[in-house]
Amino acid sequence: MGSASPLEPVKRRTLTVEICERLTSFIVRGEWAVGMKLPPERDLTSQLGVGRSSIREALKALEVMGLVESRPGNGTYVCDRSRFFSGPLLWAITSNADGEVRELIEARRVIETELCGLAAERATADDLKRMGHLLDEMEAGLDDQDRFLSADLDFHLAVAQSAHNRILMNALEMIRNLMRQWIRQALLVPAVPEEALMQHKAIFMGIAKRNPQQATDAMRAHLGAMGERLLQARALALEADESVQGPA
Repeated sequence: MGSASPLEPVKRRTLTVEICERLTSFIVRGEWAVGMKLPPERDLTSQLGVGRSSIREALKALEVMGLVESRPGNGTYVCDRSRFFSGPLLWAITSNADGEVRELIEARRVIETELCGLAAERATADDLKRMGHLLDEMEAGLDDQDRFLSADLDFHLAVAQSAHNRILMNALEMIRNLMRQWIRQALLVPAVPEEALMQHKAIFMGIAKRNPQQATDAMRAHLGAMGERLLQARALALEADESVQGPA
């Protein structure tokens, strides 16, 4: 039996990594809340006892991770957690790997189907009113993609809020950017807005009737259908790219 490969010497951690971890801990612990403006670079330099170039490198790394965003001429701000957690998912959905997209479809189905069942048991009168209003918005936006997209996403979030389970709601919040991208791409397929509206009405009916089985069946059917529309939209986009590029 051959001997295992020797471990390589541990490399000294860079100053930038140390700064990143220190700043990240402030954000994760909530000491720097979502939307909060970070202290100016000169203050961070003074507080951490490091050079400004190291601070800038660390902030650039945090921005790539999706933890902060730089606003030219205005400073650096803490992003919401959904941007940080959804980054890898967005890379997957915009990649060419349909297998990865199918996994994301499955994950969303698991989370939202459970939330829908709980919503059928726990939705308040105000929750139902909110969902009904968003259905009206979707119908009014059938010829306005941006309006329809916004109402569609908000409807799913309203269903999740109606479940009154903060942990599951947080799980959905983490992929809201993914959901927006998903809906936007699926809407490129002809007749999808009308199809989606009909399916949303079926979901709402199950919740309003306090029938968890009806509600979850409707949500499962909707997400399955829209997942297929997403894959269809991706295939159409790929065909369009190939036609523009022409034969190799």
